[in-house]
Amino acid sequence: MPKLPPLIELQAFEAAARHLSFKKAAAELYVTPTAISHQIRQLERYCGQSLFRRHPRPVALTEAGARLFPGVHDGLEAFAEAMASVKRNAGNQPLRLTTTHAFASRWLVPRLSLWHKQPDAPSLEVIGTDAVLDLRRDADVAIRNAATPPRDGVAKALFRESFWPICSPGLLPGRCPLKRAAELRGRVLIHFHWPPSIAKAATWQRWFTTAQRRWRDVPETSEMDHLSFREELHALEAVLTGQGIGLLSDVLVGDELKAGTLVKALDLKLSGLGFYLVHTAGHPRQQEIAALSSWLQSER
Repeated sequence: MPKLPPLIELQAFEAAARHLSFKKAAAELYVTPTAISHQIRQLERYCGQSLFRRHPRPVALTEAGARLFPGVHDGLEAFAEAMASVKRNAGNQPLRLTTTHAFASRWLVPRLSLWHKQPDAPSLEVIGTDAVLDLRRDADVAIRNAATPPRDGVAKALFRESFWPICSPGLLPGRCPLKRAAELRGRVLIHFHWPPSIAKAATWQRWFTTAQRRWRDVPETSEMDHLSFREELHALEAVLTGQGIGLLSDVLVGDELKAGTLVKALDLKLSGLGFYLVHTAGHPRQQEIAALSSWLQSER
């Protein structure tokens, strides 16, 4: 495509030619007449000839200016209409939201019907992935699980999680919580993988270290059976089906805890990570993102 002069110069020329007045063009574009004159002189250098006769007044177009004006005027109008069309249709496009597989499956997806009941709520395209996507290219907004606010955009804190020993109530004697860590002897502990980048991961090893500050009789890990998974969702499913006790996020199994289908096996928790809504600065759908943020916080 041939190289074109800067858009600001074409806008200055079009307004001045349409009004046949640098002053009126300046008022329309919210700049000074001097700025309009400067931009037009830059365009004249680009064209290699004068576009306006400035003397005697009033300002008039030269032959070259008269030939150029229709093309620039029609081109800017077509450009403005195309931009307006894109803007009008922006609300019809799904808001692309990326988050982890676990959060999407266990928390977000079950609540989507409630989101769509919100007035003027845009549809969402949920991208479940444990990879960190580029918010300038691959998604509009992200719900990130992190120790500190993410730095690749504007981050809004939503809520924080805690990790508790959680299991099916049928695994507990009399369906009542255990009172001491010693009661874990002989039970199955369910584990899942944490990325090495998480400094204070909520692992059973860290939980037992914390338990030693509360109870004297804390069993060794060799005194229990273990079931390990690479994926957090698989560990959650194992706990839900009564296969053992997992150290789980009270955010991801909050609904089950409220319903009583899962219970806290012991009254000792570990602090977890925060959930943050993240988007690029100046995103064109700020109003929709703000509405999404408010709704997410209200659902916790």
